[in-house]
Amino acid sequence: MALTFDDGPHPQATPELLRLLDSTGTRATFFLLGEMAEQHPSITQAIAAAGHEIAVHGYEHRLLLTRRPAETLVDLTRATAVISELTGMTPRWWRPPYGIASTAAVRAARRLGLTPVLWSCWGRDWTRRATPDSVFRTVRRGLTGGATVLLHDSDHCAAPHSWEATIGALPAILTTCRARGLDIGPLSEHGLVHL
Repeated sequence: MALTFDDGPHPQATPELLRLLDSTGTRATFFLLGEMAEQHPSITQAIAAAGHEIAVHGYEHRLLLTRRPAETLVDLTRATAVISELTGMTPRWWRPPYGIASTAAVRAARRLGLTPVLWSCWGRDWTRRATPDSVFRTVRRGLTGGATVLLHDSDHCAAPHSWEATIGALPAILTTCRARGLDIGPLSEHGLVHL
């Protein structure tokens, strides 16, 4: 099972999440926003230093269907450059904001060597109503071999402090995966093919 996080890094959520993942020996894929990486370079570097996989979510968290092709290419190019420079890693994966990509966005991602990735289950952890239990129950239904789980390590584009529900739910999610015999890791260990 691939464990992924979107919208970070976040000054409170991401360090707390990194501590939790480290304490359980779990590695994940972080889909970073370039603007957040620039605002929090030390946290961005800490994600990479902890052995997590780095991926691109965009520079800004904007619906790509509202952008012209040239704007999309600039956004993804800028995000990839910032993230690569801060982490020393070349991202392989890209997840479009809101999970919606235009043809131009897919072409831009491919031009930058990024493979588009979505998810098979999510925790609906960005909402005001999210609780650790609601996030766990929502994710639990999709915890099967081959799943890609989407959670958030930021409230940058979500309800304030919604990330607290994610942090609260994660121990139960990890315990359930292990009880079901599922290996948990980043996308690169998930068997996805990078195009």
